[in-house]
Amino acid sequence: MNVHKAEFVKSAASAADFVRDGRPQLAFAGRSNVGKSSVINRLLNRKNFARVGATPGKTVHVNYFLVDGVWLADLPGYGYAKVSQSEKERWGRLMESYFRSGLITAGVLIVDARHAPSRDDVTMLQWFRSSDCPLVVVANKLDKVKKSQREESVGLVRDTLELTGKDTLIPFSAEDGTGRDALLACLEAFV
Repeated sequence: MNVHKAEFVKSAASAADFVRDGRPQLAFAGRSNVGKSSVINRLLNRKNFARVGATPGKTVHVNYFLVDGVWLADLPGYGYAKVSQSEKERWGRLMESYFRSGLITAGVLIVDARHAPSRDDVTMLQWFRSSDCPLVVVANKLDKVKKSQREESVGLVRDTLELTGKDTLIPFSAEDGTGRDALLACLEAFV
């Protein structure tokens, strides 16, 4: 996948807006403050390609990026965003529609390497599994974990999410690039 051929194409506010052109779709999901946009930016070696906000909850639609003929779908975050309950419910309906659409080629669930995954993370993992697509779990913010505790932190992510042998877990740092090549290789294998 040539990451230099990348462009933002559109935001989908409803199921009618989803891209349905037959190209592979890699869906990125995670909590509102987990660094989804930063992971996408690091993956593409771009600083501000996906918008990074100072406050959680900036992604409110399914944002589509076309990268060398493959769609990266940046899904709305969940959890900590300071928005109204009705807006959170709208996001939930949008996400449910997307997962039921049959459009997902592979999923990328981004969790925080510093903490055990939340109930929302477990729920998102179940959504990916219900869509019957391959899954990659990215344990982001690894740079904020002491080197002596990294193995334990990654193990906690694996155990909490009850990952199986067919699931891939990649320790990652959007800050320093750890795991970038492994994630890129994994995603290329899906398309």
